[in-house]
Amino acid sequence: MSATTASRNAVNPISPIDRDAISKLSRVMESVPAHPVVPMLIGTDGETVALPDEIYRVLTIVVGEMKAGHAITITPMSQRISTQEAADLLGLSRPTLVKLLETGQIAYEQPGRHRRVLLTDVLTYREDKHRSAMDTLDTLTGDASESGLYDTSSEDYAVALKAARSKKSRTKAK
Repeated sequence: MSATTASRNAVNPISPIDRDAISKLSRVMESVPAHPVVPMLIGTDGETVALPDEIYRVLTIVVGEMKAGHAITITPMSQRISTQEAADLLGLSRPTLVKLLETGQIAYEQPGRHRRVLLTDVLTYREDKHRSAMDTLDTLTGDASESGLYDTSSEDYAVALKAARSKKSRTKAK
């Protein structure tokens, strides 16, 4: 069985036979000092080429994931993916993703019957949502800190929470 597939450059989890080689490679990569040593690649013809930092970082991630037994897929950012793949990547249902597409929150193409989404657009959406959630969390944390919620005991917090819930339920009843 081949370790790679041509369509997506997927690499299956390593076999037990390769596990020792991957572990050794991982140890070597982890032990390389950051500077001034430059990682090198030796080709099958003996030619030596310095590895750019970006490629070395990618290789380090790939080796770490393979050592953990995870499958690896390397996909160009310009790759078009299906709506199901996009939904899986975002942790959404496909119908929810389609709503995002139809409302223009994520761009898509529909050359035929099926919608296609650029991987980069999906990742940008995910990053924007993450950034928005972090900003909201920072705001809430700041508000809680200004209100002195971090300075109170757990008992005082429980009383305040109960009062807030009681107020909320009274507001709903009206």
